[in-house]
Formats: sequence, C-alpha cells, structure tokens
Amino acid sequence: MKETAAAENRPYHHGDLRRALIDAARRLLETEGPTALSLRAVAREAGVSPAAPYHHFKDKGELLDAVAHEGWDMLNALMTEARARQTSVRDKLTSLGVAYVRFARDNPALYRVMYDCSRDKDSLPEHVHAENDSAYCQVRDTLVEAGAAPMDEQELELATTAAWCAAHGLAEMFSFKQFDHLKDALGGDEAFLRGVFEHMGIFARTAPD
Repeated sequence: MKETAAAENRPYHHGDLRRALIDAARRLLETEGPTALSLRAVAREAGVSPAAPYHHFKDKGELLDAVAHEGWDMLNALMTEARARQTSVRDKLTSLGVAYVRFARDNPALYRVMYDCSRDKDSLPEHVHAENDSAYCQVRDTLVEAGAAPMDEQELELATTAAWCAAHGLAEMFSFKQFDHLKDALGGDEAFLRGVFEHMGIFARTAPD
C-alpha cells in the first residue's frame, strides 16, 4: 500500500515521457497481454505518477493507437531491410513475406494490437497505404518491379491485397504443429516460410528474376 501511495505521489521527470510510456506499454503487452494494460499500469511500469500519461493520451485507446503506430513503423523498417538485401524480384517478394511473418512471430502481442486497433476503426491506418516506405507500399512497388502494370490500379491493388493476405494468413497459422514435419524436412522455420511463399500463385505470376 505504501509503495502504491508513493508511486501516485511521485512527480515524473522524463526527458521523453511519451516515448517512455509507449515502451512501457509494449513491455506490458508482451509480458502480461492486452487485458493487463491500463494507463495506471503503464505509469507504474514507466516509473511515473498515475496522472502523467494524461499529458499525452486521453485514454487507453489513444495509447494503444500510438503503440500500434509504432508496430507498423517497425514492420515497415524490417520489410524495407529484407527487400534491400535481395537482388531478384522473386527473392524480394519472398523476403518481404518472410519478414512479415517473422515480425508477427517475434512480437505477437504488438502484432495483435496493430490489427485490433484497425478492426475497431474498420480500416488500416492511413499511413499504412499513404507512405511510400510502408509495408503495404513495399509489396505494391515490388509487384510493379515484377511486371504489374502501375496504371491498372484495380489489378495492382488486388495483387497487393492477395500478397498481404497470404502473409497474414501464414502468420496466423505458422505455429500450427501440422507444419512441424515440413519445417524439419526443409531445414527450419525460414526455409519453411520461403517454401510456402514460393508455392503461392501470386509469386508464380511474377517475373522469375
């Protein structure tokens, strides 16, 4: 009880309070899950007073939106890096898919919050489609590089959506035990992921190199 009272009376002295709160929220998400997340819990984890989060977030929903935005930024960076390491278009597409699934596997609670926040608003965040370095645009631009017609907007959007849904579906099913024998036979998780992506129709329609 004394510790709680002391925490409630503790003034915050953070150089970047917003950053500290988002980092604390991510730690709580991964260790205790979304149900344990509250502004009070995040304040305690960050070592600030319970009132401090309200300087940046009016409620838990705004904090979750900020956490989700950071998740998308992290995904963008990982997919950009994965794409840059490859030279052939086919390898770029496959590596984009692998990076997506690995992100979901390594950050399960954050990944869930990213989509939970989107479902609440019935759409993905605007920056996911609008910013040229976004994960979505990475896929779209690689498909154009592979030969998709950039002027045929509907066809390009369908192709990008197909690739995105393929990666999302595999991310959801990756841990299923039914795939263990394939992972063993192929030599591990990444070989399994590459094998699955290379058998998908969206990849077969692209240029071979």
